[in-house]
Amino acid sequence: MIFDEAQMAELKKYTYAVYILQALSFVTLITPIIGIIINYIKDDDVRGSWLESHFTWQKATFWYGLLWTVLGVLTTPILIGYGVLVVVTIWLIYRIARGWIYLVDGKEMYLSTTGEEHE
Repeated sequence: MIFDEAQMAELKKYTYAVYILQALSFVTLITPIIGIIINYIKDDDVRGSWLESHFTWQKATFWYGLLWTVLGVLTTPILIGYGVLVVVTIWLIYRIARGWIYLVDGKEMYLSTTGEEHE
């Protein structure tokens, strides 16, 4: 699919918005849910563009973050949960920051285990 400059600018705004909503998850719990809904609604629109990798990155950040947060909360009675919550917080900050920086730089996210970018 060929994307013109106006389409890419519009899709980039959605991608920025999701990163902002994910970052606000440290303040309110509803914003990452809004972000993941945007990801799934706009998924077809970004398919075939370099922004698709950001949407994949954002969805993985949400789902794995949710999984580890729930596991952390459930294991707080045995104290290990506090460590899990600290690690998942650092991991979420890293994922959001790295995604934002790559988006600003116009780079697609590394999605393979080899660290190579998709062309």
